[in-house]
Amino acid sequence: MPVLPPPEALPSPVPASTKLQAPSLVRRMACWMYEGILMFGVVFIAGYLFGTLSQTRNALDNRHALQAFLFVVFGIYFTWFWAKGQTLAMKTWNIRVVDRGGRPLTQARALLRYVLSWLWFLPPLAAVAPFSLPGGEATVIMLGWVAVWALLSRFHPQQQFWHDALAGTRLVHHEPVKK
Repeated sequence: MPVLPPPEALPSPVPASTKLQAPSLVRRMACWMYEGILMFGVVFIAGYLFGTLSQTRNALDNRHALQAFLFVVFGIYFTWFWAKGQTLAMKTWNIRVVDRGGRPLTQARALLRYVLSWLWFLPPLAAVAPFSLPGGEATVIMLGWVAVWALLSRFHPQQQFWHDALAGTRLVHHEPVKK
């Protein structure tokens, strides 16, 4: 008959609520800012590729085509990495994106999350478009909306951003496995 260790020697199971704990708003926004910095490299390479392939000589030529191209490139970037669980910025800040049950995202769900993540930007862009506001005023409105959208996560039961709630995804704290 096998000898079992005493119950206090057995590892206690981690409750599911602890595993799926949302990172703090400060950590999520720091990750968001770091992601924005990393996206400069993606924009540079994609812009160079677009300019070379389209033989664009002036930055204002083909501006809308470049914006559409970047939208697609961003979609590929985020869908690819979110389906794997993390972007580089998310790895740095120990954040992972999963579905509501804690499973990895499918490509389709990652794409839905990407489309819904534009709720960070589309409302203020639509609000300022008809008024031809100067760049500074448009920036203030954009940053104000980003702050409001981020703070609205406080009203979600699991402290998630609302585009995550709509997409059926969630950001969770994720400690890397020590080797």
